[in-house]
Amino acid sequence: MTDVPGALNLRDVGGLSAGAGTTRSGVLFRSGNLARLGADGERALRALGLRRIVDLRDDAERAMEPTAPAFDGLTVRLPLFAGSAASFFAEDLTLADLYRSLVDDSGERMVEVVRAVLADQPVLVHCTLGKDRTGVTVALALAAAGVDDDAVVADYARTEALLPPARNERVLGYLRRAFPAARHLEELATLSPASAMAGMLADLRGRFGGAAEYLAANGLGDDELRALRRVLVA
Repeated sequence: MTDVPGALNLRDVGGLSAGAGTTRSGVLFRSGNLARLGADGERALRALGLRRIVDLRDDAERAMEPTAPAFDGLTVRLPLFAGSAASFFAEDLTLADLYRSLVDDSGERMVEVVRAVLADQPVLVHCTLGKDRTGVTVALALAAAGVDDDAVVADYARTEALLPPARNERVLGYLRRAFPAARHLEELATLSPASAMAGMLADLRGRFGGAAEYLAANGLGDDELRALRRVLVA
């Protein structure tokens, strides 16, 4: 885990196995929101040398937990959810349902995120928790670059242990009051089980042939896929 005080779930995806290679360190970072950095966190984040930050949140989320203005010039805003996050709790979706909807409804936006990663590095991709939107988009980029499925799944699954327990208890308490009939609140709000990402990757293989083919079907060119592999994998 990368030490940036106040940052939620921030880490470098370097060192993951990719066939005969590994992912490069210091190139692609992932995290949750950056609203609580403070002066020490801002200095630590600047020390990463980031040249781009990709924010996957919608306007309401950004207004509630704004990133420090010092990073506005680096930030590209590419919101992923078509509807409000609250709708997923109201509809009582499972993680599998949520990830299927992201894959099915946000293909062109996923390609935009990959292109933002390609445009400049080091790059940080984040959402509110760094769990679902960030988890899916980073997994797609890694898998398309040739990272082994087991490594993609393990990177995704790390999030669960990095979310503060006090935060989880507070959020779950609110959600249980707001959506008393929902059965999947804990899964949606706090968990990142390996089975959810393994299932998503298997679904992509079954329907598209894999992550690279999925991105290609949504507009990513062959030259861009080759560039993604060069950028991410040594």
